[in-house]
Amino acid sequence: MARDVTASAVCVLDVRLWGKESGLRWPYPVICHLLDVAAVFGVLWDTLMDPSLREEVARELGVEVGEARAVLAFWAGLHDLGKISPPFQALVPELFRPVAADARYGAAVGAEELREFRHEAVTHWALTLLLADEGYPTAPSQLKSLAHQVAQFLGGHHGRFGAVVPKREAARGPEYRPGLGERGWDEQRRLHFRALRRVVGASAVPVGRLSAVTAVRLHGLVVLADWLASSTYWIEGRKPADGWLGTDEELDEHFARAVAAAPKAVSEARLGRAEFPRGVVFEEIFPFRPNALQRDVAETLPGLVGERGSGLVLVTAPTGDGKTEAALFAAAVLGRAAGARGLYFALPTMATADAMFSRVAGFADRAMYGERALLLLHGSSWLSTVMDEDGAGPAATDTWLVEASAVSRPGAVRRAAAPLVSRTGIRAGRATAVEADAWLRGGRLRGFAAPLGAGTIDQALTAVLPVRYNVLRLFGLSDKVLIVDEAHAYGSWMQTLMVRLLEWLGALRAPVVLLSATLTGRTATSLVDAYRRGAGFAEPSAVEPAYPGWLFVSAGTGEVTAARPVATSRSRTLDLSVHRVSWDVGDDAPAPRPGGRRAALRSVLRPVAEEGGTALVCCTTVAEAQRTYRDLVAAYPELVGEEGGIRLLHSRFPGLLRQEITAGCETAYGKPEAGVRARPRPASILVATQIVEQSLDFDFDLVVSDLAPLALLLQRAGRGRRHARGSEGRPGWAVREDAPPLVVLEPVDGSGATDPPRSWGSVYDHGLLIRTAVLLAGRGGAGIAIPEDVQELVDAVYAEDFTDHLEQAGRGEAAEVLRLARLDQRREGERITEEQVAAMTGICSPGRVRGDFSKMSEGSVQVTADLLATRLGADSGRVLLEFTDEDGGVFLDEEGRLPMKDWVGGSVRVARTVVARTIPVPGNWLPPVEARPALPVGWGEQPHLREVVLLPVRRTGQDGGCPRWTGQLGSLTMQFTRTTGLERL
Repeated sequence: MARDVTASAVCVLDVRLWGKESGLRWPYPVICHLLDVAAVFGVLWDTLMDPSLREEVARELGVEVGEARAVLAFWAGLHDLGKISPPFQALVPELFRPVAADARYGAAVGAEELREFRHEAVTHWALTLLLADEGYPTAPSQLKSLAHQVAQFLGGHHGRFGAVVPKREAARGPEYRPGLGERGWDEQRRLHFRALRRVVGASAVPVGRLSAVTAVRLHGLVVLADWLASSTYWIEGRKPADGWLGTDEELDEHFARAVAAAPKAVSEARLGRAEFPRGVVFEEIFPFRPNALQRDVAETLPGLVGERGSGLVLVTAPTGDGKTEAALFAAAVLGRAAGARGLYFALPTMATADAMFSRVAGFADRAMYGERALLLLHGSSWLSTVMDEDGAGPAATDTWLVEASAVSRPGAVRRAAAPLVSRTGIRAGRATAVEADAWLRGGRLRGFAAPLGAGTIDQALTAVLPVRYNVLRLFGLSDKVLIVDEAHAYGSWMQTLMVRLLEWLGALRAPVVLLSATLTGRTATSLVDAYRRGAGFAEPSAVEPAYPGWLFVSAGTGEVTAARPVATSRSRTLDLSVHRVSWDVGDDAPAPRPGGRRAALRSVLRPVAEEGGTALVCCTTVAEAQRTYRDLVAAYPELVGEEGGIRLLHSRFPGLLRQEITAGCETAYGKPEAGVRARPRPASILVATQIVEQSLDFDFDLVVSDLAPLALLLQRAGRGRRHARGSEGRPGWAVREDAPPLVVLEPVDGSGATDPPRSWGSVYDHGLLIRTAVLLAGRGGAGIAIPEDVQELVDAVYAEDFTDHLEQAGRGEAAEVLRLARLDQRREGERITEEQVAAMTGICSPGRVRGDFSKMSEGSVQVTADLLATRLGADSGRVLLEFTDEDGGVFLDEEGRLPMKDWVGGSVRVARTVVARTIPVPGNWLPPVEARPALPVGWGEQPHLREVVLLPVRRTGQDGGCPRWTGQLGSLTMQFTRTTGLERL
């Protein structure tokens, strides 16, 4: 009889079990949080999911759409059921003690101490059995059991899915996992389960299974609902009244209030849809007439896509041919047809992402409506100034948010965009001014939830790496159009991850636009086939890109259209000149020796120095760029201090100074202003590294480059006579705009063989350099026709039978053939290794998930922060100069206006000021951690400051009229000036 009384007593919902407590004045019952999340999920389901996707999910689960909404909201609420467990409740001892003393609850000794058995794992284990007991379909294999799939899916709401729970272990859970607790713990989980199901109205029982694709789409909604309903603001507005017992009536009332409040919470968080217009017309969204490429995309793509289509568009065209506008127009067509709710524009570098931000904003302002929140996404976006139009201060986050129209029209942040009324039916959305404390700006993991974004490609590729919340990133891409710029610009590691990402996006039927100026047929085929494979079409294709041109891949049929060649208004023939030189960059002799690089460079630049005009000199390493700059200053002292002068641009300047130099270069070499009469520019030479290759709209009369792989040389050549200036806008020696000169400085040894200097290290593959030199020599002074010769040359440099043609090129000596064969073998081995490491590191393809969602959270090898930093191209280290004056004062700046003692603590203001002045350096320059100067107070608590390495420097003289500062970085002697940046002596 006593047992019956206990059973009866425990069959009451225990509202002492807390779900939220941190930062609150009182504990919040777990049942309230479960109901809150269910309510918010329903609004996110209605708001973010396109109707066609809602129908697709319902069909997969075997229920009606309305039933699916209730069932999925119920699932979302269940995410924190695992908080009903001894280890979690014991996190707040004063709340746990009365529960632990209650005889109705039981647990093995020490169960409350099992903190590694986190509440999300409890959710997974408990629901595996509970869902089955409550009627959800099971199967002999857990991989085919809907009950286990839902349990594993909800157990992943903190960003990582747990391993499959074997049926035998699930049935005897407390024996294997004492942290589950016994008796009352299990009963309370069952009571909360049933109460939640009743209140939400989720009586329907799904009969299907949960696919990996649907898991991705729902995962983001569950996580976002949990985050929204976990905010202090939300919870304080829903505090139960004193004496609240959790009766059926009280639960119904609480849920009704949550349902009523949820739409406002979602709207204020800016989690809406950026709608694409119907029947978009190119001239209505861009302030100019389309060129041939843009016109062909505009006229042909809508017919290929159809009303409810999706797919991939690949655009291959020279630099400056309007690929960006073609991509944005294609995004509008694909986005409308696919029901996408926004777009993400991915670029290779943070600088190019910053530059693209305003262009995406302008496009959204002119062509989209609805919720147009726009985020800048990269590791240092919080330092960027591109979103400071509204004057709001920085937020403590890696992302920034701004209304699209505000960026394109300064001063417009606080008012709505002017309505666009046209036959496209575009109407401006609501005013979307965003304060610094906006929800989307409150955490770095929320970025991909915004409808619109511009950022770096690594932010997207991380979606297929087994890091925490990678699937949330995948969710963020699943309902957007992904535009990838410079698709050719990534090594084997990143290309392999790109292939895996495209497989997932193909499976998700997410629209994709790929842009490239130099893409081999082999790479194009691998990218296209990856997308098709994900969409369910395994047979290979053979893509032959048109240059310039584009093609379309249907996600619905797998069909690949023949590449459509288009005309170009930028047809030209590069006036190619190759100078085979001995490498004397480090020679300090006043007079350069004949036949060396120094003499050749001075010779080709003499017309610029004597007659005016502009030239780009592109160097392979920062050190060689610095030495080249000094040598040219010595050769042409008359240019120093002139209006044009000699400039130096590379990565080893403090961030703010680099921004200042880049802005000066944009003024000097950028696109001429419309309506301004062109005039010859004064003599000006820019010495730079390869950072000028991508997305910087510079225009030079002459381009000089050290030998580099062919595709990169063509990228650099795209900076030559890029904009029409006419005969009055260029010096007399450079009036032919259809024949821009490209001078290549090829290093050779004493025998005349191509000989990349040791100082280049592994910047470029030496085999590719030799292949490029052979192909350039084979031009025989004929130049390179743009665009006609580009695709042939880009494919030829990677041709497997390249060595067979060496003899025809007059370079067929046996020793050279053997040398190149060895280099090719090494490159192929490195490529295979990179691809294998990436394949093992990344998550599996969607087809291999097969009911086990943990495969979306793991790779074959462990991913570490160091691995990501190395493989994704992050800077290995950052140093901060500490300028010390004669009196021993230490400052952040040369002028002595910012004393270091004033910049302590870990505030965002301090971090932004300090990090903006740091300099990226190779990791092998940094001393061991124990040998580094101590950081100021508070910096170790700030993630952006704790890795900064201090470099104390003192003034040691003048260099070219600028103060020279010298210091020790471990055992290395370092020198800094404003004109040359940081150097290792």
